[in-house]
Amino acid sequence: MTLLNETNSPTLTSWLASANAQGTDFPIQNLPFAIFRRAGSDEAFRGGVAIGDQVIDLAAVAQRSLFDGEAAAVAQAASASTLNALMAMGPSAWSALRLALSRALRDGSPQQQAMAACLVPMLDVDYALPAQIGDYTDFYTSIHHATNIGKLFRPDNPLLPNYQWIPIGYHGRASSIVVSGQDFHRPHGQLMPPGAAQPTVGPSKRLDIELELGIFIGSGNALGEPVPIAEAEQQVFGLCLLNDWSARDIQGWEYQPLGPFLAKNFATSISPWIVTLEALAPYRVAFTRPEGDPQPLPYLDSAHNRQAGAFDIRLAVELQTAMMREAGQTGHMICTTSYRHAYWTIAQMVTHHTVNGCNLQPGDLFGSGTLSGPSLDQAGALIELTQGGKQPIALPNGEQRTFLEDGDRVTLRGWCEAPGAARIGFGACTGSILPARR
Repeated sequence: MTLLNETNSPTLTSWLASANAQGTDFPIQNLPFAIFRRAGSDEAFRGGVAIGDQVIDLAAVAQRSLFDGEAAAVAQAASASTLNALMAMGPSAWSALRLALSRALRDGSPQQQAMAACLVPMLDVDYALPAQIGDYTDFYTSIHHATNIGKLFRPDNPLLPNYQWIPIGYHGRASSIVVSGQDFHRPHGQLMPPGAAQPTVGPSKRLDIELELGIFIGSGNALGEPVPIAEAEQQVFGLCLLNDWSARDIQGWEYQPLGPFLAKNFATSISPWIVTLEALAPYRVAFTRPEGDPQPLPYLDSAHNRQAGAFDIRLAVELQTAMMREAGQTGHMICTTSYRHAYWTIAQMVTHHTVNGCNLQPGDLFGSGTLSGPSLDQAGALIELTQGGKQPIALPNGEQRTFLEDGDRVTLRGWCEAPGAARIGFGACTGSILPARR
């Protein structure tokens, strides 16, 4: 199966100089989608595409009739206040718009002047959630994270027997998903102090992060009709960064027998930019299981999934304390890892989610689950990095952290690079902890 096309060519350059800058997240090979408007304005939010340090205003593209045929209709759909209509149109439509944008942005394009009039500097925009998210499902696809957490809570039986057979997930809530840059108050909840006879109610003292990817669903499936694995990726519009903030002390008391509740539903942050699977094609890698592990059941297996179902998306977490910020110090990177270590693929998540006939809809969001790698320095949560709070992280300015404190700012970053391919990135997903409400 050939997934690369002319839009992925590493030799492409743009007439926009910032798109050719070394290390940019948004070269012409990327072209991710977001919802934006000019900062401080009362303009309508509308669809945009990132190129270099600019946002392509898709409403302006549509109004100026810069494209013909299918690409014109798709640009019109993408100029709405959410990307749901674009997501519903499916892979052929997404590809048509991507190709038209790529050709219009290349060096020597006769559309340069017209396209330049549709650009808005990124520094001058505000973002909104990219879609109206109807449903949110959080998966648990890193076996390294599952094992590390299991060792903390079930040292005699860290990995439950179903993990290697089922893509584990739980239904979350969509109402408190926020776009990068929105800060939130430390959550309250019911806590059971060690040795106490009864629980108390108060602010969480063990506030944590979860380094994840978000997966946005495209056209979806009808109720009662499962999505076979050979068609699963056609249901995926693209990926973003996702931080599923977690209150570990609230979670420890409430999660049995039905799983997390207040420990998770106070906030989930996502990055504004959605990188399409088409843009990610050069960074696909083989999906493999460790020798001796059970292989996926037939409905979760295909030749394509084995050959190219995984993605080498590099991920990192930066922590900046209030003291660091006041001193003008940048955030400190506390972990790096890759999505290639996930135990389950995107296609397997979609297929398992629908095997019982569950219907997915445009704009539905999956969380990958915490994406920890095989060593502890690749752990995507503080509870793992600090061994349950027993081994604090030392920061360059002398501060230490076991869990998040008020004023801490967390930034997730993601990028892809491979021989013979251009580097692309996801931008940033940022959020800060405000003091608990009284």
